[in-house]
Amino acid sequence: MLLKCHCFPSLGTSQPVWKKHRLLSGGFFSSLGLLLLLLGSLHAESEVKEIHVMVGSDVEFGCLYPDRNHFSLNDRLFVYWQIENPKTVVAYYLSNESTGLYVDDRYKNRARLSLERMKQGDFSLHLQNVTPQDNQEFTCLIFRKTEKVLNETVRLHVAANFSTPVISTSGPATRDQGLTLTCISRNGYPKPNLYWINRTDNSLIDEALQNNTVSLNEWGLYDVISTLTVPWVAHVNVSCSIENVVLHQNLTSISQAEKSTGNNDSFTGNLQEHHSQNAIFIILALFLVVVGIVVAWFCRAKCPHRRYRGPWTVTRELTVLGRIISLSPKLKH
Repeated sequence: MLLKCHCFPSLGTSQPVWKKHRLLSGGFFSSLGLLLLLLGSLHAESEVKEIHVMVGSDVEFGCLYPDRNHFSLNDRLFVYWQIENPKTVVAYYLSNESTGLYVDDRYKNRARLSLERMKQGDFSLHLQNVTPQDNQEFTCLIFRKTEKVLNETVRLHVAANFSTPVISTSGPATRDQGLTLTCISRNGYPKPNLYWINRTDNSLIDEALQNNTVSLNEWGLYDVISTLTVPWVAHVNVSCSIENVVLHQNLTSISQAEKSTGNNDSFTGNLQEHHSQNAIFIILALFLVVVGIVVAWFCRAKCPHRRYRGPWTVTRELTVLGRIISLSPKLKH
């Protein structure tokens, strides 16, 4: 936000600027608004530094004079921190003027300069309780008298962890409508990438089967809700992955749902694992059958058996048995 004050000259004026504004000794402008207008093109001269910080943390933007010389705060010194797009005043110091008049409301009581450190050439900005709206480029401009002595730019990358994705099913699967799964993750930053993955072959599921909604909540963080509708099959094994690019982070939840009209709440392994289990059971059954046949053959070969040796042998055996019976009373006496 460009500062609006009564001291701005008309951009279409033909009169010299110095005739419309009071100058301090040495040519330093007493008007902060005029100085900001004249410094609008200085941003491109600085090298951008990168800082990453989590939402809710405090951060310090470095802005150090190379020789760390002693600076007199009353010697026509101007210190200015701003956001470029849109141009917004974050903090400033101007000799003999109030330092809070032009600060944007979002940074009042959050952005702070240290007067003691500025005397040693340290013009770093301390920012408290970082919000998603602070995901900006911050520029530090230092002037002493009429000379620009420092121009630093810092790019702040703000991030917040998403919650672990939660996958739920909307109801029983049917051959006509298939199965609908919902993946929800909240309170993250920046805007995430969401992927549904077929875990059977680790392939990405067609986006045409998805309906994704990403929205900003009251804290300026992102909530994401995605629904996936897959055709009816015996089993489904999918995962939902939330990618935070700034944090180089992927949060993944897995859903292994058995889709049938009679048991839509049960969870099983994927189709490949199911086939493997069936193959194991078949091999075990065949092995038991083979073992049974081998045991039966072994017993038949080793165990003794009575054989039929003709009618004469049977008659003889019966005669001998009859004699034994007839003699048994005599043996008792």
